Amino acid sequence: MADFKVVNKPIRKIDAMALVTGKPVYTDDVTPSDCLVVKVMHSPYAHAMINEIDTEIAKKVPGIEAIYTYKDVPGRRFTMAGQTYPEPSPYDRLILDQRLRFVGDGVAIVAGETEKAVDKALKLIKVKYEVLEPVLDFRTAKDNKVLVHPEESWEALCPVGADNKRNLCATDLSEHGDVDGVMAECDVIVENTYHTKANQQAMMETFRTYTTMDPYGRLHVIGSTQIVFHVRRILANALDIPKSKIRVTKPRIGGGFGAKQTCVTEIFPAFVTWKTGKAAKLIYTREESQTASTPRHEMEIKVRIGATKEGIIRVLDVYTLSNTGSYGEHGPTTVGLSGQKSISLYNNNLEAYRFGYDVVYTNVQSAGAYRGYGATQGIFAMESAVNELASKLNMDPVIIREKNMVKEGQVMPSYHDETNSSCALDRCMTRAKEMFDWDNKPLAVDLGNGKIRSVGVAMAMQSSGISGVDVGSATIKLNDEGFYALSIAAADMGTGCDTILAQMAAECLECDFDDIIVYGADSDSSPYDSGSYASSTTYVTGKAVEKACLQLKEKMCKIAGEMLSCSTEDLVFQGKKISKVDGSEEITLMDIATKSMCGNTEATQVTVSHSSKVSPPPFMVGMVEIEVDKETGATTLLDYVAVVDCGTVINTNLARVQTEGGLAQGIGMALYEDVTYNSVGRIYENSFMQYKIPTRLDVGKMRVEFESSYEHTGPFGAKSIGEIVINTPSPAIAHAIYNATGVWHRELPITPEKVMMGILKNEN
Repeated sequence: MADFKVVNKPIRKIDAMALVTGKPVYTDDVTPSDCLVVKVMHSPYAHAMINEIDTEIAKKVPGIEAIYTYKDVPGRRFTMAGQTYPEPSPYDRLILDQRLRFVGDGVAIVAGETEKAVDKALKLIKVKYEVLEPVLDFRTAKDNKVLVHPEESWEALCPVGADNKRNLCATDLSEHGDVDGVMAECDVIVENTYHTKANQQAMMETFRTYTTMDPYGRLHVIGSTQIVFHVRRILANALDIPKSKIRVTKPRIGGGFGAKQTCVTEIFPAFVTWKTGKAAKLIYTREESQTASTPRHEMEIKVRIGATKEGIIRVLDVYTLSNTGSYGEHGPTTVGLSGQKSISLYNNNLEAYRFGYDVVYTNVQSAGAYRGYGATQGIFAMESAVNELASKLNMDPVIIREKNMVKEGQVMPSYHDETNSSCALDRCMTRAKEMFDWDNKPLAVDLGNGKIRSVGVAMAMQSSGISGVDVGSATIKLNDEGFYALSIAAADMGTGCDTILAQMAAECLECDFDDIIVYGADSDSSPYDSGSYASSTTYVTGKAVEKACLQLKEKMCKIAGEMLSCSTEDLVFQGKKISKVDGSEEITLMDIATKSMCGNTEATQVTVSHSSKVSPPPFMVGMVEIEVDKETGATTLLDYVAVVDCGTVINTNLARVQTEGGLAQGIGMALYEDVTYNSVGRIYENSFMQYKIPTRLDVGKMRVEFESSYEHTGPFGAKSIGEIVINTPSPAIAHAIYNATGVWHRELPITPEKVMMGILKNEN
């Protein structure tokens, strides 16, 4: 690896001290206390029409500014999905609609001077509903007689197979090779169906937005969002106003994990401010965040594996049924990853594959983006099926992976025909085996005290941005005294992207890390960036930073050449100064900055946009050791080894923290986190009392290492790390529980009750 000065170092986060000392950095911290309080009245029914709605009494409550219903909003449909235009997600929403599609859908918007007044008014709104039959089971949604979106104004901008008259948000089928022919020749076939429930992102800072009118009559939106430019477009569509009338900025974000790639709260206070001219804020409660947001897509995935008796995987057949819920945010795009990221892992001997999917509308809370974005569900299914294949063949599950895993240099037909240009997956497996001592540990051992200790394994891949779509941009500017200002629109949501992008800039410009100041994201002043999602920031925006810094160096050398009366070829850039090659003369950056402000025609500022035609995948191997209590079914994590290939690690501390956080979320998905509905479509888990997320005590010992490849298309050889790290825990833990109990659990979460019932059923 190159001898880096700033990159690949454990630099402390730029905002670390502000956060740990409790400085006012979040949305509610920067919101004035005298703005209007906005709340939403939510539907009590999974499917209903509003026949009558009376707000007159509620409007008379002292301090109430305005109450809006479906009669008051524009009739232009839009999507809340933060995606590049034209969005694959259908335009199926109104700000408020007469038809209510899930328990939690918006009925009315109330704005008042105090929270007390708003709460009182909410109780005084009188609504007469016509309760309709809902579609609650996603297995029966396709071509159901009950339509979630019967309206004629529903629109799909992209050809994703969507058909609202069939409750279809998307459908597709792709095939490579003779799947049925190869399957018929295989010695052994494993075929099973796996079910992953919806998961809440459960970020500590709930959804929240503050809106105001600026002195020029423009709507200024300040919110906890990952996607400032997409928010501007979504609001323009929803409010039916020009984009030029909207400015979007973000302060620090208290966690996103994909939740804030969707406009969950921005639209309501924005509408209030646009109508009243007054500043407004909306802060979702935890209950609202649990029941009226956009969690992970529930998926049912059928996997068929055809292999030889020696464990060579010849053919894969995957079908995914995805539940987008009441609206289509991210429905057509999450589902693709369930096949692409799982099938491509086993590329080495693969002769044929088939991947089909349906994404259906139902009358439950609409789904959205969550770290892993569909790959997490697909990898749980595929890795579980491979572990079942290994068990059926009585083979070591590590060896079967070593035989079949994708290798560097291979073309991956199931991954957009991209070449696997950088891959240390084999070395990740070797390193994990060494750290875990896999070869010397039995799959399971009965400890004789009512407990069984066992192990499990899984591997994963993800992507680095959306190839040919995502755009990352950076503006780098030389300031007087010779320091730099880096402007970005990528959103740091706790990931540390402000820090790692500053590290890249400092490495390029051969300066101290503290010489780079970072600001953004602001749709008025920041250069365009798709936003922080799809694991794109390090790889896509990072490359824009690298290119911008190199161009700025050229500009500074040009100015230095004029000042020293020589050509740029005779100069050498040395961080704080630029010297003649022969060392006879030099000038400082401060000299150049001063010159740039007087009689200068060469700007000391560069803006670069970058997009990649490829999306090189990061890889990961996870190994887990657990203890299962045969009396209670409780599963205790003892040790988790994770080895990650994310190319060049930009910040060793932050990469480790990212990995540990992703593992914790994956462990929660595997063992604790559940979303269940009653018979009328109401969510049981509407608070952290019911929706259980793991604490530090629940995740056991974590050991994280990196086996770096070098990705030539990435900045300093880097790929992404944000999403890959959530993908291995659920299949690895499911594998370990099977080894302990002899029971395969193909539905998540694997609760103690399920483990206990499995043990009892197996014994009988």
